[in-house]
Amino acid sequence: MENRSFIVTGASKGIGMQLAQLLLEQGDRVYGISRGAAEHLYGHDLYKHFQYNLSDLTGIELLVTSILEHIPLQETEFIGLINNAAMLEPLKPLDQCSTEEITRNLNISLAAPMILSSSFIRQTNHLTARRKIVNLTSGSGSYPAPSMAAYCTSKAGMNMFSECVAMEQAERLNPVEVIAFDPGMVDTELQAVARGKSTGEFALSGLFNQVYEAGQLRSPRDVAKRLMERIEEDSDKGKVLHTMES
Repeated sequence: MENRSFIVTGASKGIGMQLAQLLLEQGDRVYGISRGAAEHLYGHDLYKHFQYNLSDLTGIELLVTSILEHIPLQETEFIGLINNAAMLEPLKPLDQCSTEEITRNLNISLAAPMILSSSFIRQTNHLTARRKIVNLTSGSGSYPAPSMAAYCTSKAGMNMFSECVAMEQAERLNPVEVIAFDPGMVDTELQAVARGKSTGEFALSGLFNQVYEAGQLRSPRDVAKRLMERIEEDSDKGKVLHTMES
């Protein structure tokens, strides 16, 4: 079996945790990053956790260096970066959002993935291993919604940055594969936050509740399985992939 290593952000819950578990089950090494602990993954021989708050952009370069020092690079045939961590809030009209709320959202959901990707590419350019970056995006990156300016903007940015980096890599000798993956509506903590808002605070909370009650949300594990398939294949670079695509 191919010797593979994956760096997964937001590994302590939701899609990130399910993806980490699936990768570990098939014998891949996983290096998880999250603000909180990831107890479900502790104790696994092939898992190492890095507790880090991605809103702090200044330490990300060093974080990537530290992770790569733990990866047996000489024997690794495939190394991946899964930019999964994101922040949904603030869910309110822009004029009610504080500077701190806007900055925190864009740092975690857009700036951190860009810096992680930059550091990852630069620090692995000497390798002959296959490299791949998967950026978790959303339909919100293409469809504007009231009270979701920060989230929609960060996801639109993820789409564009994925396409730009893929174009840059196309001419390289050992190009990094870059894709943006839209999982659709998934039953995660982010969804629960949206459902918990009053309609007065967040106009779309009723819609989020309807989708949940109708059983239309996908499970994080099912989405993680679909994402595993996308990791395996040699995808069209920079393309935004949807879970419903075959």
